[in-house]
Amino acid sequence: MQPFIYNALPSRVIFGFGTLAQVAEEIRALGCSRALVLTTPHQRASGEALVAKLGELAVGLYDNATMHTPVEVTRDALGVVKSSGADCVVALGGGSTIGLGKAIALNTDLPQIVIPTTYAGSEATPIIGQTENGLKTTQRTLKVLPEVIIYDVDLTLTLPAQMTVTSGMNAIAHAVEALYSKDANPLISMLAEQGIAAIGRALPRIQLDPQDKEARSDALFGAWACGVCLGAVGMSIHHKLCHTLGGSFDLPHAETHTVVLPHATAYNADAAPEAMARIARALGVDNAAQGLFDLAASNGAPTRLADIGMEEVDLARAVEIACSSPYWNPRPIEPVAIRKLLENAFNGNRP
Repeated sequence: MQPFIYNALPSRVIFGFGTLAQVAEEIRALGCSRALVLTTPHQRASGEALVAKLGELAVGLYDNATMHTPVEVTRDALGVVKSSGADCVVALGGGSTIGLGKAIALNTDLPQIVIPTTYAGSEATPIIGQTENGLKTTQRTLKVLPEVIIYDVDLTLTLPAQMTVTSGMNAIAHAVEALYSKDANPLISMLAEQGIAAIGRALPRIQLDPQDKEARSDALFGAWACGVCLGAVGMSIHHKLCHTLGGSFDLPHAETHTVVLPHATAYNADAAPEAMARIARALGVDNAAQGLFDLAASNGAPTRLADIGMEEVDLARAVEIACSSPYWNPRPIEPVAIRKLLENAFNGNRP
């Protein structure tokens, strides 16, 4: 066994069916009594229902959570936090809502309860990404790690088919990069492989039957496992590229991860053979990058940046931004090779 360092993250996880009923109890356990519920505009009705269920424990709803956590939205939300006298936030939704909860915590130290309705996985991490002036930056701090995560499988049963796939691929990306991270360790690598396998076997079953509770449970567990991986170790070129494409070119978050992941994996294949073997084993395939591409394509997810809003003329600028302050990566970051990676992703070429 090689020497390693592993930092466990302090958070409480509740996983099951119907666990939304435990929110009030968890608010009280935190010593709080004035919760501000957060959602996106799309999930406003769900947020209103939760506010009604919480009764006097809720001080209101903020329903303008926005993709990539723009700082101007955070400022607006902070005004609502102050005026309402909230002593905690309850984020109900996917990565956009969870990101806003983290941004509020970063600025106020208010405790967070997170109820994920997608497979984003960011709820399990002490990482926040924020966008300002067209650039997305990230930071790692325990101030943004949610105190409580409530996973309710029932809330994912209505997640649309394509969003299910892209959200699941987004989660898998966390585990893939954890396997070749400079901080990789046996515990996280084991969890990463388990998370990839759980989501990989769940997605085709959910496409056949979106109400398959066992498959939905596997996918949500996989999202938690992959999120823990993201929170425990550093990320590499895949996440750098996705942050660049999302923050600077306003591409949709999960779809961008879905399209880029097979190509970022192929980029690192020769430099991280053990990681590739684990990914392939988890998916039951011979080639990790091709297996990831096929998992997305066969389940109806986008495979071309050209189809999710990227303009070919912007590829050069994306290369420049991604290479200007690169994350650590097992293979050196070479602008010519990164351009080729993005061209393959733009055109949807199978690795």
